[in-house]
Amino acid sequence: MKPLVLGSSSPFRKQLLAKLGLDFSCNSPQIDESPLTGEHAEQLVARLAEAKARAVAVKHPDALIIASDQVAVLNGRILGKPGNHQNAHAQLSAAAGNTVTFYTSLALLNASNNHLQLEVVPFKVHFRPLTADEIESYLHKEQPYQCAGSFKSEGLGIALFNKLEGDDPNTLIGLPLIRLIRMLKNEGISIP
Repeated sequence: MKPLVLGSSSPFRKQLLAKLGLDFSCNSPQIDESPLTGEHAEQLVARLAEAKARAVAVKHPDALIIASDQVAVLNGRILGKPGNHQNAHAQLSAAAGNTVTFYTSLALLNASNNHLQLEVVPFKVHFRPLTADEIESYLHKEQPYQCAGSFKSEGLGIALFNKLEGDDPNTLIGLPLIRLIRMLKNEGISIP
């Protein structure tokens, strides 16, 4: 089997990939993740996943490279990682009672023959109405300041939702495993 490399520094993606029981290494791609003028969310995450995979392939020319990117969209506006408490509070206040769509891209690049598989997987999160006190309490408990949308669905963030809508719950955390399994099979790797 070709070496498998996860092109990410995300501990969440690393944990997700480990669920498949495959040997892999991690390499953090160093790319500019700024959106281009007029670029829509789906275009942005697709471009970034491919760029991450290609950046890592330079260091691992015989590997299968897995890369991903994710953005949250509320009312047509991309929500980035909040970075601090104030921004996270504003994001959750805006999301309360609304639906946020997450677009998660997945790229699998066979670096030896340049074969790229690339998909963007949507996942909808329906937030319940939230009070300012509930938002404050949640933020103090989880401090999700480096998470798109200001929550961790794999933790207490699940308490913020009315409903989740998508094919694969792993997509929301950052790595669509069902799609990845299909892509790996295309490269001759069957799981289990």
